[in-house]
Amino acid sequence: MDAIPLALDGYLAAEGEPGDEDGTASWRLTCSAGTDHLVEEAVIPCTTTKPEIAHAILTERQPGDLLRVIGTLTLPDSADGVIRLHTESVEVLWEAPFLDSDEDRHGPATATATDTDRNSAIAALAEALTSFAQGPPEPGGSVRIHISPTGALGAGLEHCHSFDVTPALAHRLADYVDAMKCFTGSDRPSGVDLDRQTIADLTELFDEVDLIDLTNAVLNATRPEHRPAVTQAMDDMFGDVPSPEDTDP
Repeated sequence: MDAIPLALDGYLAAEGEPGDEDGTASWRLTCSAGTDHLVEEAVIPCTTTKPEIAHAILTERQPGDLLRVIGTLTLPDSADGVIRLHTESVEVLWEAPFLDSDEDRHGPATATATDTDRNSAIAALAEALTSFAQGPPEPGGSVRIHISPTGALGAGLEHCHSFDVTPALAHRLADYVDAMKCFTGSDRPSGVDLDRQTIADLTELFDEVDLIDLTNAVLNATRPEHRPAVTQAMDDMFGDVPSPEDTDP
């Protein structure tokens, strides 16, 4: 079967292993994002015959590193065959924190309540982003979002995810984040306080506003057929206001 050119992002699932010949290596890549040929959360076996890539995989990379692997994907001729990605280049997108020897001496750390909360939050965010990223492709490049736990990822690769979204969706996501940060008084620059005289002047100005006069002025300047909608809008903003029939003609 013909080989398929493919660029794939994923996390190194385990330490690489040397191949049968010098200058070769094999490893497994955990991929969270689907492509035209791969299903989500697939583990893809990778191989290389390039000595520089084999050396880097065997001596410099560790489980949890996020890699971009470019090569050709060979599909099996039979149902029980194994697909392999024959690698031509590897780019390191993110390096996992270095694993110290404490785990080797004391065994793997048990999950804590904090870990459970964190992993639950990652799962909820991944589900939301998966739905957010769905939709027909748009022209232009896409934006890739990676989420994963902090710290060593050797035993936590199932909590790593990658998503591709269009620039338009990325802008929408940024707007949602900005909206979450809004709060009363958030438009005031941090560390800037109005002087007392300015506050007194503003208070006096708004105290002098007569809502009835303001309502009458607005409704008298409004066409009759539009007055009910305007009255409702002013009710929503200021509370109950006089109805159109109570205003001067």
